[in-house]
Amino acid sequence: MRVLFKLALRNLLGAGLRTWLNVVVLSFAFVAIIWTQGLYRGMGRQAMQSLTDVEYGGGQYWHEQYDPFNALTLENAHGPVPEPLARLIEEGEATAVLVIQGTLYPQGRFLPVLIKGIDPDQSVLLFPSKFLKEGSGDGKEEEIPAVIGSRMARSCGLKVGDTVTLRWRDADGAFDARVIRIAHVMSTTVQSIDQGQVWLSLETLCSLAGMEHQATLVTLAKGKAFAAKIPGWSYQSLDLLLKDIHDVVRSKTLGATILYVILILLAMLAIFDTQVLSIFRRRKEMGTLMALGMTRLKLIQLFTLEGALHGVLAALVAAVYGIPLLTAFASTGWAMPQAVDSFGMAIGERIFPVYNAGLIMGTTVLVMLVTTVISFLPTRKIARLKPTDALRGKMT
Repeated sequence: MRVLFKLALRNLLGAGLRTWLNVVVLSFAFVAIIWTQGLYRGMGRQAMQSLTDVEYGGGQYWHEQYDPFNALTLENAHGPVPEPLARLIEEGEATAVLVIQGTLYPQGRFLPVLIKGIDPDQSVLLFPSKFLKEGSGDGKEEEIPAVIGSRMARSCGLKVGDTVTLRWRDADGAFDARVIRIAHVMSTTVQSIDQGQVWLSLETLCSLAGMEHQATLVTLAKGKAFAAKIPGWSYQSLDLLLKDIHDVVRSKTLGATILYVILILLAMLAIFDTQVLSIFRRRKEMGTLMALGMTRLKLIQLFTLEGALHGVLAALVAAVYGIPLLTAFASTGWAMPQAVDSFGMAIGERIFPVYNAGLIMGTTVLVMLVTTVISFLPTRKIARLKPTDALRGKMT
């Protein structure tokens, strides 16, 4: 086998420019596959990390009538916090959120919003709830401090210190309104806590809406192992909450498969043509080798190994320029255009790709396997080759 390897490597390098052209094209396929896969992995990880930190925590309990995709359920989607969850909240292992519908009246316009209440002292989520403390009072005589997101601020034309009227319907169905003051405008990549939402202190919102000690959902702290069945409340695991992100990344990855197939087919076509041409032009060499005692099986192995070595050389060439390129890309990230902010993905201004050994090894094995199969296909003619015909330059 060592003799075959040395002979195959010598023949491959002896082909000169033809070999290196194939190797360079194949190396592009290596780098492109790893680059795009790492980019999608990084995008998914960044989105999931952001959602986990500021909204989902370690999972959530929803009121049985709560449906985030159906605003008609919000009227009745609240209830007293059950004792097991209340105990977790007291221990700082969970935080409650109350969600009701309301209307904001910025600059003479009206805008339907979701009014959400959260405990200003909570530490479960990376949310700027501390700004809801200042001057919250009883919500009657003072302007109520509120927190909104940067997207919400842009759409309403509001900034820190501005006052605006907020209206809602309380538990008895009566409309009420108060003036709120924008205490803080948060900058976040998570649109689901930003666009069309106004955040108030949980105690203040419960008092204004007549829903004392009630909540719509309870978010657990990250890493909290608690999934008890609680009547009237449904447990939403982190995997379930992040399912949409997993699906988006999976669809993007499958869509990129078209690019991979095109790149690999181009490289494989070049290698296939090279093998066919090599077998046709080296008929006398094959006849000589068979006359010297090389079996047909060994000859097939020789030509298959020559083709497979294209993949080995391509991996080495890809490592020469791919490792510095991908390392620099992973450290600096890919700047995203501002237009991506409207896509609904919780990604920041830059996406940092994620590469791991499994991705690199999987890509290498895939390309090596395909290269070997493509290299073997043209060599099947050698099985029917007669040494005397090969020495005369004929193919049978």
